[in-house]
Amino acid sequence: MTLLDINDIREILPHRYPFLLVDRIVEMDADRIVGIKNVTNNEPFFQGHFPDFPVMPGVLIVEAMAQTAGVLVLKSMEDRHNKLVLLVAIENARFRRPVVPGDTLRMEMKVIKRKASVAKMAGVATVDGVVVAEAEVMCKLADKEEKPPAPAA
Repeated sequence: MTLLDINDIREILPHRYPFLLVDRIVEMDADRIVGIKNVTNNEPFFQGHFPDFPVMPGVLIVEAMAQTAGVLVLKSMEDRHNKLVLLVAIENARFRRPVVPGDTLRMEMKVIKRKASVAKMAGVATVDGVVVAEAEVMCKLADKEEKPPAPAA
């Protein structure tokens, strides 16, 4: 059952191809969300990671988990079109098995702590019921008008 499809997600998240990594939301309540990413051979990262053994980069699995969390954070906000959810921390990330073309990545994220502008969430990513990754992510709400921090020199 799909609660939010790709068009609904595009209304909530600012990400676009090739960096929108959530295709559907299938479960959601105030403190928990489940997102789906259909991993296809056409993903641009497979051209270089690795051509003879395509594997979804772990950092993109965590990004997909963070985007799923971002949907939960932004969904209930009336002024969400003026906000960005910025990833500020990743903790306890573990990768259990490769994610390859043809896999359906299921990302379940749960709120650990939530304040006005900061949320910490823990999640697990699975393929066919097998855990492929786990991580805790912290995100911060920012106004779109704010300039991102300058890169460190």
